[in-house]
Formats: sequence, C-alpha cells, structure tokens
Amino acid sequence: MLNRVCLMICALFVTEAQAQIDIQHWTTNNGARVYFVEAPELPMVDINVLFDAGAVRDGDKSGLAVLTNAMLNEGASGLDTDQLADSFADVGARFGASARRDSASLSFRSLTDESAFNIALSTFNKILKQPDFPEDSFERLRKQVLIGFEAEKQSPSALGGREFMKQLYNEHPYSKMPSGTEASVSTLSLADLKAFYQQYYVANNAVIAIVGAFDKSKAVTVAESISSQLSKGKKSAPIPPVSPLMESHSVKIDYPSSQTHISVGQPGIKRGDEDYFALYLGNHILGGSGLVSLLSNEIREKRGLSYSSYSYFSPMKQAGPFKLGLQTRNEQAQEALEVLRTTLTDFINNGPTEQQLEAAKKNITGGFALRIDSNRELIGYIAMLGFYDLPLDYIDNFKDKVNAVTTAQIKDAFARRVHPNKMVTVLVGGETKQTEIEQ
Repeated sequence: MLNRVCLMICALFVTEAQAQIDIQHWTTNNGARVYFVEAPELPMVDINVLFDAGAVRDGDKSGLAVLTNAMLNEGASGLDTDQLADSFADVGARFGASARRDSASLSFRSLTDESAFNIALSTFNKILKQPDFPEDSFERLRKQVLIGFEAEKQSPSALGGREFMKQLYNEHPYSKMPSGTEASVSTLSLADLKAFYQQYYVANNAVIAIVGAFDKSKAVTVAESISSQLSKGKKSAPIPPVSPLMESHSVKIDYPSSQTHISVGQPGIKRGDEDYFALYLGNHILGGSGLVSLLSNEIREKRGLSYSSYSYFSPMKQAGPFKLGLQTRNEQAQEALEVLRTTLTDFINNGPTEQQLEAAKKNITGGFALRIDSNRELIGYIAMLGFYDLPLDYIDNFKDKVNAVTTAQIKDAFARRVHPNKMVTVLVGGETKQTEIEQ
C-alpha cells in the first residue's frame, strides 16, 4: 500500500513539474542550435548532440552513416577505444552513439562535479573533434555488420521488415535499411567514412540538447565548448518528399517456418503534421494500445489467430511508415490478414466510439508524465523537439492537444490519410498459396 501511495505522489509531482518545463533555446557562435532545460534535482547532466547525418544521407553507399557513427569512439586524438572508455568510466560518465534513418547522435551523461564533468566533456570533445578512424577497428566493425546480415537471414521478422520498407518507399532513401546490405558494406572504405564525417558532423548540421543541474550561463559555456570542436559546415539538404502509393500489392517471401509474419502499410505522416494528434489517438485505439486495442480484440480475443497484433505511425522528417502487423500460423495467415484489413476498414468508415476515445485519452495522458520523469527520458524529447523543429511548448501542451481530439476529427483524419486500397502487404513464412494473399 505504501509503495502504491509513493508512486501516486511521484506521478503527481511529475505531472505538476511537466507544466513547469522551461526549454531555453539559442544558437552557438558557429551555428549549432541548443536546447536546454535546467533540472537541479540531481547533480547530473545529460548531453545529446544530434546531427542530420542518418542513413538517409548514405546515397549509393548504404550502411555508411551507421559505420561512421560507430567508428567515432574507436579512437580519437591519439587515444584508443579502451582509453576513451576508461576516461569516461573513471569519472562515472557514460557515452553513447547511434545512427538511424533521419539522424545520428553522440551523447554522454556525467556528474556535475567540476572535476568529473570536465574530464567527461574533454573526452567527449576529443571524439567530436578528432576521430582517428583506425583501420583495425574499421575491419572489425565491418565484419560484425556482415555477420549481422547472416543472422538476419535466420529471422523472418527482420527479412519482412527489410522488404516492407523496400516496397513502401521504392527509390526513396527511406527504402534502405540503415545497416546497409552485404554488397554495399563490403565496398565501403575508410575514405568514405572520413568524407561522411567531414560533411555531416558539422555545427550547422547539429542540435545540442542539455538537461541537468546547470544554470544557463554554464550551459552556454558547455554548448560553446562542444560546438567549437566542429567545423561550421553546411546544413544538410532537405530530404525529398515521399511519393504516396498508387495501388496495393503483395509480396510473399517463403521461409521454412510454421509461422507467417504479416506486415501491411503505407507511407504515413511526418513530424509536425497537422493531423498528428488525431491519427495518434485513433491508432492508439486501433492497434497501438496492446491487448486492449481493436486489432487485438478482433484477431486475438475473438478468433485466437495471433498472440499479438499492432499498428503504429512512425513520423520522420518526411512521411514515415504507417504499419500494421501480426504473426500467425501459416494455415491461418489468410484469415488473420482478412480480419486485419476488415478491422482497419471498419475503423476508417465508422471511427471510434466516445467511450473508446475517452479511455485512450486517459491512458495516454495518464502515462505521459512517467515517460519524462527522468533527465535521461526528458532529453530524448528535448532533442527530438530541436531536431524536428517542433514548438518549444510541445511537451507543456501535449495533454491539452490529446484531450482536444474528437471522434469526428479521428474519423476525418483516417478517411483522408489512410487508404486500405493502396497498401503494401508483405508475408514471410511457410507455404501459402499466392492466390490467398491477393486483394
């Protein structure tokens, strides 16, 4: 009982604190955009530097962004990867790096104690300013990626995910997996990685997010220290828009398994889309709320066709995927697919009930506070706001935006934006007759 009361008090505290989030924003002397939230409760600071240097920038060298990002802490300023790791660990700091389709990032978490933080910042700046790109590390990491492709061949879900994006986006850069392909990764060179780093890891292409126990003057000094390690450079060119699908088509990949993985979808929405909240609420009801969603009720509860089913919008700089999916026994694949399609069509035609919408609003707004109840979680939102140029009051207004959505708005948004007759269907699994998966 006491634990439950404590959790309720913590949730109330975070909810109240949410309205007090003050995101301060400025630009460094050489062009990096900074987003800062002062969080004095703990003597910690989280710093995340995002670059418009994701896999969408690979061009014809698929896998380049991921390998470049992975190489940055393999050696820098004459220190090898173990020495860099020890430098962070000795002062209790943690370093991170990642690359996705839209963005690449470098981050660290440190105590704000001056001696510890200065060492962590200095080490981080070495990685930013002068990565050494050692040849032995490059060959090792490339080999790991190639081994990963072999493992992917044993995963029907991975095979389906790769094919789904390929079919959804065709020639658009989003069609390629960030990890690349065996052929593309095999031909990458250190010169390719160095050129990518020099072009995209620059101040004009960077967003610096800082959350922690600093005042603004300290945050300004730290942001300038980080930004000064980077050449000014140029902002990346806009990502080309995504073309909508003009018709439906299906792809079947034979795989020796008793289960079939099914993916259905279309290009969805981009960050900042005016229909975002209506589609977000509607999808929560349709398939985004787990076992209580409409898809789960129709597919799992009523018919026992799959343990789980899902749907989601994944907005990016351009239209990210709207995807529905499930896994079922081969002999049930056609029935499960038809139920999925019928449930989607019925939802578009009829929309949600008032009761369903009210339950969704309570679920989303009730859990939102807990998703930003630590600096580590909050900085993800702050970095996202900066990278996608969303309003600074996005977090403060989130609950109001959710609560303002009506059933009519959801029905209207789904009718305009979701097209069951213009979707890609990908099935990966055991023998299923091709005629069974045609529309």
